[in-house]
Amino acid sequence: MVEPASTPAVRCNGLVKRYEDVTALDGLDLEVGRGECFGLLGPNGAGKTTTVEIMEGLTVPDAGSVEVLGWRWGQAHDQELRERIGVQLQETQLADKLTVEETIRLFRSFYRRGREVDEVVEIVGLEAKRRGRVHKLSGGQKQRLALACALVGAPDLLFLDEPTTGLDPQARRKVWEVVERFRAEGGSILLTTHYMEEAERLCDRVAIVDRGRMIALGAPATLVASLEAQQIVELRTRSELDAARLESTPGVSGAARRNGSWRLQVTHIGEALPALLAEIERQGGGVESLTTHEPTLEDVFVSLTGRGLRDA
Repeated sequence: MVEPASTPAVRCNGLVKRYEDVTALDGLDLEVGRGECFGLLGPNGAGKTTTVEIMEGLTVPDAGSVEVLGWRWGQAHDQELRERIGVQLQETQLADKLTVEETIRLFRSFYRRGREVDEVVEIVGLEAKRRGRVHKLSGGQKQRLALACALVGAPDLLFLDEPTTGLDPQARRKVWEVVERFRAEGGSILLTTHYMEEAERLCDRVAIVDRGRMIALGAPATLVASLEAQQIVELRTRSELDAARLESTPGVSGAARRNGSWRLQVTHIGEALPALLAEIERQGGGVESLTTHEPTLEDVFVSLTGRGLRDA
């Protein structure tokens, strides 16, 4: 199969998928460029995994179309297409009694072309565990082994569905290094994640999805900049406050209440903080807690939906 280099790695148009009375995807459009790391962000139930499963050829949409590397599933070339993609699921069940090396060698046998087993062991940093059995690996080591199985066929396109969920920060960073190496070698990646730091570090662009629809698309820095906020102030008070009066406070560009706390978008923290405290005192609120942080993709989602990315 040969397709023009300008052909997107993935193109989806009007994807719809329903499960009984639940609409998982509601006319989703998106495009992943060649050599791009593209992130899908959204809360549980947003439709991320369904989207990835359709792209991987595991699920058939009720409506819409998907092209992977310029081809559609369900045609005579499906086997060749499967050999050009690598897939890491949210949870991969591997044979406990096999060693790391045996597991990777088994997956390598599924492909007509691919990487050498020794090379893949080195890429994922499992040299010291190559003769260790799967059931004795840590959670992070198992995730890297699953990633090795996705890489051993030398794919052009890599699907990663929540690849670092449940890992400690050190194990997560090791997975990031593998992903960055794959992209540096020219590979394309579609990644779903709940971790904003992960998306901001790895992804060229992200699509934020909610209830089966795309609600924002762009480079992570561009989406964060759209908030027009220098800082996010989160505070909890002992009594109710007037949102309009908070928003009119000098240096504050937006205010929203979520889970019993106020989340304020602040353009000038030095100007806003004293004015906010004075306004809260005038309203008789009384501050119980107050924190500040730089805006993130999580804040973009909250500003669009009023919910967090980790909310169901």
